[in-house]
Amino acid sequence: MALYGSFLSDEQFLCSICLDVFTNPSTTPCGHSFCLSCITKYWDGSKVCQCPLCKKTFQKRPELQISRTLREITEQVRPLKGGGGAGRWKLGGKGTTTDELVDELQKKLPHMLPPPTGTDEAQSTDGPLPTFLSLPASPPIMASSVPTDSTIAALIQTHLQKLNSQVLQPPKSSSHYRRRFTVCGAANTSSIALCEVHHRGLTLYCKTDQVCICPQCEVLDHQDHDTVTVKEKWMEDEAQLRASEQEIQEMISQRMKKIEEIRQSVAKLQSAVERETAGSVCLFSALFSAIEHAQAELMEVMEMNQRAAKHQADTMIRQLELEVEELQKRSFILSTLTQSDDHVHCVKTFSMLSAPPPTKDWSGVSVNLDLGTVPIYKSLAAQVEKFQNALKNIAETGFLASPSEHSLIRVQPRVKKIQDYAVNVTLDPGTAHPRLILSEDLKSVRCGDRVQQLPDNLERFDKVVCVLGKEAISTGRHYWEVDVGGKTDWDLGVVRQSINRKGKIEVTPENGYWFLSLRDKNKYAFRNGPCRDFQMNLRPHKIGIFVDFNKGQVSFYNVDAKIHIYTFNDTFSENLFPFFSPCTNKSGKNDGALIIIPVNTTE
Repeated sequence: MALYGSFLSDEQFLCSICLDVFTNPSTTPCGHSFCLSCITKYWDGSKVCQCPLCKKTFQKRPELQISRTLREITEQVRPLKGGGGAGRWKLGGKGTTTDELVDELQKKLPHMLPPPTGTDEAQSTDGPLPTFLSLPASPPIMASSVPTDSTIAALIQTHLQKLNSQVLQPPKSSSHYRRRFTVCGAANTSSIALCEVHHRGLTLYCKTDQVCICPQCEVLDHQDHDTVTVKEKWMEDEAQLRASEQEIQEMISQRMKKIEEIRQSVAKLQSAVERETAGSVCLFSALFSAIEHAQAELMEVMEMNQRAAKHQADTMIRQLELEVEELQKRSFILSTLTQSDDHVHCVKTFSMLSAPPPTKDWSGVSVNLDLGTVPIYKSLAAQVEKFQNALKNIAETGFLASPSEHSLIRVQPRVKKIQDYAVNVTLDPGTAHPRLILSEDLKSVRCGDRVQQLPDNLERFDKVVCVLGKEAISTGRHYWEVDVGGKTDWDLGVVRQSINRKGKIEVTPENGYWFLSLRDKNKYAFRNGPCRDFQMNLRPHKIGIFVDFNKGQVSFYNVDAKIHIYTFNDTFSENLFPFFSPCTNKSGKNDGALIIIPVNTTE
């Protein structure tokens, strides 16, 4: 019996955690097997699941299942584990007699006998051993026969040889192969799913019921159905899979093209918005400028004609008054003669005074009431007609050409006219707030971080960071330009000479301030009474300031876009000075300077 004492090592069926025979063995994804309870406790409380043997780490805790085949193997060989030998599986433990062993094997013999000759292998699955451990066919043993010791020994030898070859070295190919196991877990070969009813490989496919089945299912439940092997079914599905994959790739390609098309449409829309914005601004700005120019020209022409008519009327009235005065003298003399008793004197005098004094014929004389506005209205009507035609074309074709082609006038007459009144403006250091830093040529100013030690004269501002221009404006028209660059805050305009320069200042026209303000990069406002914000479509980088002292006007222009921004109308009774405030530097965000730039009079 010692011949059969060394087939399997007990270490191959021991859990490496509890060092005992597997109980409910379970295999990890890396191929190592442990008792389900042991590996579960090993992982409980750990942040990372790791194999105790190979130390492979799993990002997600595996869902372990009991390996039924390995459990059946350990259950079959567990009773054979003895206490003698150096860790070997024995037929019996130390001190076990042959009679005791034979008696024990006789109890297990019915389960270890091979199936009768000619019986299908699948019908022998009722025994405790798995199907792939079924014994090979051997000469049948009659039911009435009592097995002898030699017969039992032969059966034991055959069973252990089969167990050793199929557990330690399982066959490489078999039509009924289900799953291969090593003593450490799943082998590195693909597995076939098992039928839940018959525990055989799902090697067939029923087209009628559209389900995978095992050979025994085919015999019992699918005899008249259309069945093929799973491999054949997969070959059919694989062709459809390639077609489906190609179709999906084509759908993906179409959608990627559509995404690119939509993105291009958005880009085109953005370009159209920019083109429409620029074109509409130029178009309407041209109309507004034409109307503004016509209005200003109307006011000027009417004022000139009014002054001319008044001068003409005054002249005529003066002449008429002189003639009336002369006629009144003649009338007084004639009335005196009627009361005189000196008839000789009366006769002589009357002969000289009988003819009326020389006078002008006033019958056809009248004051000229023509205001001279008809040509201006006609010119404006022509401009409006051009605007309407341009508007109709734009409504039909859009802004296809460059925006400048839609302008009613290429250079606005109002801007070109005021450029002729350009003056040289410089900054007055004596009025500058101590934080302001002026350039050497007194053409630019910015706000510094520190207060400079400067004389506190009456003309210097001590609270508001601003500075005035040197040149006083007392009459006529004056124009200058200031580069504001990308500053986020600034104030520009003119102030009255007598303004308060100390302490807090309320900037309104009533207090002698007329200027335009920018706050937070895009909030423009006029300081006329309550601060009035307004929207500016095109952000100006150069501001033009025009002052007509006699008319009481202060106007602001976007120099780059040649657009009028706003005009103050007031009455000036004392000298005005240019006003500049770069505001505080806002921690470096508003660190730029206000720069007085030369006016380009050639445009």
